Amino acid sequence: MKTTDHFKRTIQMFLEQRAAEDELFAKSYRNPAKNIDDCVTYILNYVQKSGCNGFTDGEIYGQAIHYYTESEIKVGKPIQCQVAVNHVVELTEAEKQEARKNAVAQYQQAELQKIRNRNKPTAKKENQVQPSLFDF
Repeated sequence: MKTTDHFKRTIQMFLEQRAAEDELFAKSYRNPAKNIDDCVTYILNYVQKSGCNGFTDGEIYGQAIHYYTESEIKVGKPIQCQVAVNHVVELTEAEKQEARKNAVAQYQQAELQKIRNRNKPTAKKENQVQPSLFDF
């Protein structure tokens, strides 16, 4: 499924915090038949069926909890979309280093491309005379 990883990580962090605080929910959260990918699919199908474009955090988190607490729940088909999240997720040191490494590699490629293009001869434009209406 091509949902935004940021969205999935935000939901998962909320659920893990909730499980740490609530022992009753922790039992449901540890259910091996449930997983975060199906939870996100369930939430996206809920959002799509509602026809609304914006939801509060409480509504989305409530649907995540509902997914884990209900034993018989219809997840729905995976939906390919991009989800906008207005939360900041703290990256681990390994993730920060990976992002830094990717940014440096991308910058190096862009600079290398500039150098290659600088040495290429530019094509000379031919002087094309545009005919006027009086030439016909």
